[in-house]
Amino acid sequence: MRRRILTTTALVAGSVLALSACAPSASSGDAETESGGDVALTVWSWRTEDVEAYNSIFDVFEEEHPGITVEFEAFQNTEYNQILTTGLAGSDGPDVPMVRAYGQLQPNIEAGQLEPIDGEVDGLDEIAESVLAGAKGKADGKTYAVPLATQTLQMFYNKAIFEEQGLEVPTTWDEFIAVNEALASAGITPMALGAKDDWILPIFADIVGSTRYGGAEFEQKVLAGETDFTDPDYVASLEIITELQPYLTPDVVGVGYTDSQIQFTSGQAAQFPGGSFEIATFRNQAPDLEFGSYQVPLPEGAVLDAPVSPAYADGNFAVNAKSENKEAAFELLNWLATPEFGQLVADELNQFSAIPGVTYSDEVMQEAWDNYEQGQAPYLLLVDFRYGEPLGTAVLGTEIQRMFLGETDAAGAAATLQTGISQWFTPGQ
Repeated sequence: MRRRILTTTALVAGSVLALSACAPSASSGDAETESGGDVALTVWSWRTEDVEAYNSIFDVFEEEHPGITVEFEAFQNTEYNQILTTGLAGSDGPDVPMVRAYGQLQPNIEAGQLEPIDGEVDGLDEIAESVLAGAKGKADGKTYAVPLATQTLQMFYNKAIFEEQGLEVPTTWDEFIAVNEALASAGITPMALGAKDDWILPIFADIVGSTRYGGAEFEQKVLAGETDFTDPDYVASLEIITELQPYLTPDVVGVGYTDSQIQFTSGQAAQFPGGSFEIATFRNQAPDLEFGSYQVPLPEGAVLDAPVSPAYADGNFAVNAKSENKEAAFELLNWLATPEFGQLVADELNQFSAIPGVTYSDEVMQEAWDNYEQGQAPYLLLVDFRYGEPLGTAVLGTEIQRMFLGETDAAGAAATLQTGISQWFTPGQ
């Protein structure tokens, strides 16, 4: 098998155009097109940390599909969107790009850069509609990609610290506060949160507050225009953040996201509010760390009557509309929609596959998935409010930073969020 792997660490520094030009054309090199001979498919991704795993995964595909090889290329996450846009607009883009979900997928669709896949890929009807929504065009409702994974949001905890401090996983809000008080009294940071990176803050807000504002019930009301983000229940959910601030690092806005990960994996902090995407990182950083996860209990005044794990679809695989190898590309996409690939996502990538019927050998993953299946909610601002500028997540992230700094309160943050999304969001459409 022949495969060339690139990451941005191997690319010569330069402009985005230069980076894009380094990537091979779908018809470059020794690969032959579908007019005869073997086909080399290029697959692009922003997951530089998963190169080795994807090599193993695509080895399985190549063994089962002789005549097709896969060249997997990963680019820096922060540069990927522009690199992909440039590649798809030109002639040197990938055959099969990994694309974003929900609102961040729409620019590629609107530019005509992706092939619709309805009727071309089997198994799409087996994927949960809430997950498949992240791969659809907002305007035309067509499906443009195969979803990769589901990310769930919950509270991780260090089992050894809990045992040493005589603590149990809380099942009520009073117990949750008591756990945090006990940890703080013992000189242990109760929760690690890297508020210097604002993107993590709407995640924190939903982990602790989704049940307070109403989860999927609130989602339907705000989309229909029956309420908005100045709703008292939503404001109350943001007030929880201020209530919990004493249990975070004192200078929380000065703590970076990667620093917060280290705080947790090194035992400096006992809990970490985050996504299931953290599990693999925690395993890599601290192989001997014993940790688990739980859903934050219902706060006072909660609209919902049971805890939930907010969640969202993360990443999709699509077909470049300019690919000269579409037949082979669709062969790959059909395989990406199979339980076989789904299980490899679980085993090799440590991610929750979008394909049903997958089992998880990692006990932390299985625990998080069981929690999610017992109580689900959308990660609201990512799922529904990233279809225009400013992004809902971006507005709230900045506002929560200001809350931590004492520059605004929950009502002010909610009002700014509503003003921001009102620039492009029209209820009922």
